[in-house]
Amino acid sequence: MEDITALFKKLREFDTPTICNVIELFEVRPRNQGFMDHRIQAAYPEFEPAVGFASTASFRSDEPPGGGNVYGSLQAQLETFEALPGPAMVVFQDIDDPPVGATFGEVMCSTYQAFGSTGLITSGGGRDLEQVRALGFPVFTGSTISSHADCHTLHVGLPVRVGGLTVRTGDLLHADANGVTNIPIDIAAEVADIGDEFIAAERIVLDYVQSDVPKKIAEFTERAEGMSAAMAALRDRVSRQA
Repeated sequence: MEDITALFKKLREFDTPTICNVIELFEVRPRNQGFMDHRIQAAYPEFEPAVGFASTASFRSDEPPGGGNVYGSLQAQLETFEALPGPAMVVFQDIDDPPVGATFGEVMCSTYQAFGSTGLITSGGGRDLEQVRALGFPVFTGSTISSHADCHTLHVGLPVRVGGLTVRTGDLLHADANGVTNIPIDIAAEVADIGDEFIAAERIVLDYVQSDVPKKIAEFTERAEGMSAAMAALRDRVSRQA
């Protein structure tokens, strides 16, 4: 894979729906897979897209831990960052149903950010939202909860399921106001490379329908056909299907 810093910079130029659309061209997975559902929402939709390699953990807060506390487990989680090929995106599965206490707050997010994390995703809740906003640290969560309750981490590094998506440590994730998607690592560089071409194909229609000129169905049809042809050419170029 190309230089991670350059790759992440390029991927952040595109919103998550565009990333999803471009991945479809490669035909490497069914179109109803690879992304989180509506339960995971951006706490700060105005932030730019976040990109990172998943560092997974599971969490609960409805029962006291057998020993230790959530902050004591941070060291083990931070150690997993070192094995990743680039910056971490922390991903928590809250085992409680429904969530009882907040998965994250200012202390945890400040710590993750200090060790290079690009964001946090949780199926549970979050708190200290204004303080975390001030950090500029993207978080994606299922709810807001004022207390941490009996918070503790159950495991670090095992697969988790968040927003209907199974996430494994090392998965490449892209997230913004629209949601979260997994980018297959073996096509990540190509996804970044052709994003601009995909957007240019969309502009064939968008430039017309968003303009002030009088609209004609014949002109729209011609442009729609042009957009479809441009996207088909891209798909033919990158598809992994025989």
